[in-house]
Amino acid sequence: MTQPGASLPPKGSTTSAEEPRSSADRLTHAFNEMRDELVSTLLYVLGNRDDALDAAQEAFIKCWRTQDSLADVQNLRAWIFRVGLNAAKDMKRSAWKRRSKPIAGDETMIEGRDISPGDSLEEREDLAQLRKAILDLQPNEKEVFLLRQNGGFTYEEIADIRKAPVGTVKTQMRSALQKLKKVLA
Repeated sequence: MTQPGASLPPKGSTTSAEEPRSSADRLTHAFNEMRDELVSTLLYVLGNRDDALDAAQEAFIKCWRTQDSLADVQNLRAWIFRVGLNAAKDMKRSAWKRRSKPIAGDETMIEGRDISPGDSLEEREDLAQLRKAILDLQPNEKEVFLLRQNGGFTYEEIADIRKAPVGTVKTQMRSALQKLKKVLA
């Protein structure tokens, strides 16, 4: 499958200084602005980049099909993330995707050009340890952590996305952070 929105304008571009006006333009603009964060989040849910790209594309298609109801959406970013997470969960439940695939390696992270080889190796080891720790979180903890860290959502927005009480979201985030600190300490 191709990358979501491959035939769409480049990420971050608009035809004018104003925000897009039509539902299609608003959706395309919002999706292109958050595509990298969405794919990164879905990567941790699904375990590999190809599946994450497929889930993101599926999310875009589902959003596109329901763009007539876009006026009713209060938080477009949260709505797109929710659709993306649901697409990822559907893929995980699919009989075709039951085989576990390892998380993609170096191609998911871009290295800086001014890093010394020793620092680069240490950073890669730290990233590998962090990836494994995130993958070992409970599904609810992982989802809350990724929505907060990758998506930049508030606890209230995450609660709305997950249809859960804010207190539950905070508890799951606290648990995720405690587990990650323990592993990374």
